Amino acid sequence: MADTQQVDETTGSAQDAKAERKAAKLAQRIGAFTKEHGGAEGHLEYIGQMGARVVLVGADGGWGDLVAPTYAIAEQAVKKAGITVHEAFDGEFAAKVKTGPYEWTRMAGIQVGGPGNG
Repeated sequence: MADTQQVDETTGSAQDAKAERKAAKLAQRIGAFTKEHGGAEGHLEYIGQMGARVVLVGADGGWGDLVAPTYAIAEQAVKKAGITVHEAFDGEFAAKVKTGPYEWTRMAGIQVGGPGNG
């Protein structure tokens, strides 16, 4: 059986420019979230070959996430956006997240008496 490893033939400087554009685009999205929610803080989480998740928590408790193709691009994006990045998603930082009925239904609706999926 043949080896099916994917090879990226893009040159070094072209790869760098592409990564820079992706980081800039993510930074813009982070900035928009920050503006909409009166500020934001974040946490980066490696998610394997898919890259890294940027979890954002707004000053108003609203939250969301973005996925970057690599952890390095995620780091670059949050640095460009100028937000505080936490090492872990726990304690005081996690307590800032406000959830509503939608999240409770999606997260544990079946287990905690929410509407069923049927």
